Amino acid sequence: MRLIKQNINRDGSGSVTLYPEDPEDMWYAYNLIRPNDLLRASALRRITTESSTGSTSSVRLHIPLLIRVRSTSYDAQASQLHVSGQIAEETQYAKTGQYHTLDLELQRNFSLEKGEGWDSVSKEVVREACDVKRGAGAWAVVMQEGLANVAVLTGERTVLRQRVEVAVPRKRGGKEGGHDKGMEKFFQTLLDTLLRQIDLSESIPILLASPGFTAAAFQKFIIDTAIRTGNKPLKAQKSNFLVVHSSSGHLHALNEVLQSPEVLARLKDTRYSRETKLMDDFMTLLRKDDGRAWYGPKEVEQAVEKGAVGRGGGVLLISNALFRSQDVDVRRRWVRLVDKVRDVEGGEVRVLSSEHESGKRLEGLGGIAAILTFPLEDLDNEQGDEGGPDDIRNGERST
Repeated sequence: MRLIKQNINRDGSGSVTLYPEDPEDMWYAYNLIRPNDLLRASALRRITTESSTGSTSSVRLHIPLLIRVRSTSYDAQASQLHVSGQIAEETQYAKTGQYHTLDLELQRNFSLEKGEGWDSVSKEVVREACDVKRGAGAWAVVMQEGLANVAVLTGERTVLRQRVEVAVPRKRGGKEGGHDKGMEKFFQTLLDTLLRQIDLSESIPILLASPGFTAAAFQKFIIDTAIRTGNKPLKAQKSNFLVVHSSSGHLHALNEVLQSPEVLARLKDTRYSRETKLMDDFMTLLRKDDGRAWYGPKEVEQAVEKGAVGRGGGVLLISNALFRSQDVDVRRRWVRLVDKVRDVEGGEVRVLSSEHESGKRLEGLGGIAAILTFPLEDLDNEQGDEGGPDDIRNGERST
């Protein structure tokens, strides 16, 4: 994402103009645009005109529209973002109050003014989106004979880029000719697909995962092909390949692959690895049951109020899904909590992506958790303003 213009005042008013350059930018836009925001972007509309003789003609034109956002719809597979709302500024072709859906496009600017003002979380999303160091953290190919899923791991999510399927005959009666030819065709198709996706000028990990020896055989095929064809950039990627075991070639097997120590060691400098380690540390403390790990909205807010999530090791873990709430008051609640931990208490705040495995684990705990600087007991038994007798806190039903 490229920042074209930023005009944000101290009171949170103002706007930014952004230029999405790759599909990942649409994910950031989805986490940034909220109901009641003002969004200005290019819209493709069919314009019908009538001549003096009564004949009509229509053309499709790109025209700028300003809408008051009502809802957003994100297609993760296609990385497409659709934003619906009412037109807030009349134009030659559109009247105020009409409903319209804007399809944000790559390589086309859009401008955004926050309906409730620019808070710290929204500004952080813009900063991350426009970070020039942001990009693919690793590539992964999860495979088995005849099937492979090519995915890219970014700072925010895991994106399936291509699924490859090639019919491979089974070995019959000790004859392997048909099977070997099928595997060679499968490997060649997969390599061609991979080369269309990755940038060989970059040096990032490429995980090859499979049951048995399929991944190792594919790595050998890649290197042999690079030597045979004289493809030096591909040959230079040899040190970036990491062959690991997976239970199958389906995409869901990638989750177990990413938990393996050898993969975590290779990805140690990526955001994914850091967040995975934080969740592992939290779960370790939770199992110890020593009062230093709590999860759930009420419990975490109480811990923050008691000053237990501050300097000296306090960490607030919060899912970015909480900031996508349609309720403005709910969003404000979590923004205030983030600001208090980071700016007042001096603790660490980690906003985990709901599209990463660590974020999904956190969502299973209610979307919010904390590692405390000192132990607190019985937070789940304290009665606050929220919660009732049917609330489930930290795995137990309160009574």
